[in-house]
Amino acid sequence: MGSAGTHAVPGPGMDPETHRVLAERGGDGVGFTSRQLTPELVGGARLVLGAERAHRDAAVRLHPGALHRAFTPREFVRLATGTPPGAAPPPVIAEAAAHRGLAPPVPSAEDEIEDPYGAGEEVLRDRAERLDALAAEVARVLGGRG
Repeated sequence: MGSAGTHAVPGPGMDPETHRVLAERGGDGVGFTSRQLTPELVGGARLVLGAERAHRDAAVRLHPGALHRAFTPREFVRLATGTPPGAAPPPVIAEAAAHRGLAPPVPSAEDEIEDPYGAGEEVLRDRAERLDALAAEVARVLGGRG
């Protein structure tokens, strides 16, 4: 598992506000290095999750073959609903991709977690809480403990 940004400036260190919020939640940013999303990273990933649709779309533009394995986290959980618990990730991902277009589209706000970069610590705390809960749902869908 890894992380890369669509507009990341490669290099060491973490934004000080982000680091404080991470520490409050029990995380440790030691060794964190930001990196730019590349075609190779997207191509090598079994599942690509972008917090916003724009992030997901940017990943697919970098590597069009990722179309069927790139989602926002909320979109992935929504589309993969009904997959048996404990199913291996590739079938779960294929199941989610197969459900695209079968249901009415949802508003962006229902599928996205807005990028909090530069928005201040309160917004970072809100996004961290929402992403933690969403990560547990993604893990559950993938057969993890959450």
